Amino acid sequence: MARQSISLTEPNDKWLKSQVENQEYSSKSELINDLVRQARKQQAQIDWIKAKLEKAEKSGFTKDGKDDILNQSKSLLNG
Repeated sequence: MARQSISLTEPNDKWLKSQVENQEYSSKSELINDLVRQARKQQAQIDWIKAKLEKAEKSGFTKDGKDDILNQSKSLLNG
């Protein structure tokens, strides 16, 4: 396993410590790895959506551009 050294802002460090203290995670490392996994999964989903939007745009399915559709989607998700 790769070993890294990172610097955290005080609020982020406090939040990480609280997660470990609340026994949500056994260590900060476990929590950081989980956050990275979640970010990677989210990025994969975003990449998939972008690819679908580009395909739809190129097929003539819509006249909206991918950025327009993505912004509309984000707006709907964020309420």
